[in-house]
Amino acid sequence: MTLTESGGMENKDPETAAGKHRRLSPPALPWSVRLQVFSLVTAVDLVQRADGTVNRFLFSFADRQAPATARPDAHGVRSADVAVDASRGLWARVFSPLSADRPLPVVVYVHGGGFALLTAASTLMDAMCRRFCRELGAVVVSVNYRLAPEHRFPAAYDDGVDVLRHLSASGLPADVAVPVDLSRCFLAGDSAGGNIAHHVAQRWASSVSSPIRLAGVILLQPFFGGEERTEAELRLEGVGAVVNMRRADWCWRAFLPEGADRNHPAAHVTDEADLAEGFPPAMVVVGGYDTLQDWQRRYAATLRRKGKAVQVVEFPEAIHSFYAFPELADSGKLVAAMRAFVESNSDA
Repeated sequence: MTLTESGGMENKDPETAAGKHRRLSPPALPWSVRLQVFSLVTAVDLVQRADGTVNRFLFSFADRQAPATARPDAHGVRSADVAVDASRGLWARVFSPLSADRPLPVVVYVHGGGFALLTAASTLMDAMCRRFCRELGAVVVSVNYRLAPEHRFPAAYDDGVDVLRHLSASGLPADVAVPVDLSRCFLAGDSAGGNIAHHVAQRWASSVSSPIRLAGVILLQPFFGGEERTEAELRLEGVGAVVNMRRADWCWRAFLPEGADRNHPAAHVTDEADLAEGFPPAMVVVGGYDTLQDWQRRYAATLRRKGKAVQVVEFPEAIHSFYAFPELADSGKLVAAMRAFVESNSDA
């Protein structure tokens, strides 16, 4: 794991790290992880139709759903689903410990899935958020946003903002018995969820005052892009990459407005000129076997050029979505780095 930090106008450009991971052999992974990754990408390839739609019936066989449960699991974490806007099916799953001796920070989490797949109830996401609740010492609010292509840009961004508004107006459900501190609220997301978290943070930082203070954003291998084919995209194509160019292009076509290309501001954020003055400190996680890594480093460089505090955490051997597999050593290191980021940015 490599960690770099910057605040203010320090002249550190993470793009200089782009050439560090020049290898063509597949990453070394346990067979259990290889099997899970193979099953996931096979399901994705089968359900992404050529006409831009999703075969949701077929994907339902691969995407097992976990119910919310008030009964705590073996680690003392319980969950509850909260309706935010029933008219459009917007809800969130709240994960909380049984007790706490102090107010806990809140992590509003946005799941990945290329804007088009998975839910807050997907077993993969449910397990990951339970782990974050337990190991970060936080209440986790997992956003179940509307999916593309049925709901294109900016639906997912609108949903993320509205969950924050609901949290600000109504607080957490009564069965969350632990105290929370909404001045220590973090937005987090993986892959497409990282993209959504960035845009929600940008909107929120530009909005009126609220009891919710965004103390930071945590972007796990965020999904950014553009018309350009980067060095990492070309080098890692055909090397067992979870996100290859074909899958990524399909996701952008499904999510972006009809007729838009990948230089649309939703995807190509590295030239963003109007970054909100109050945009919070950011943590950007980069994997050496992720085709999106060059875009992620450029994003971090953009934040730095605009005077924002940003911490880049690199895992040279990590595939895209490595954080979903607790058996990987890097997954544990990531959670420790996330906890350190939350703790270091919790002061008002």
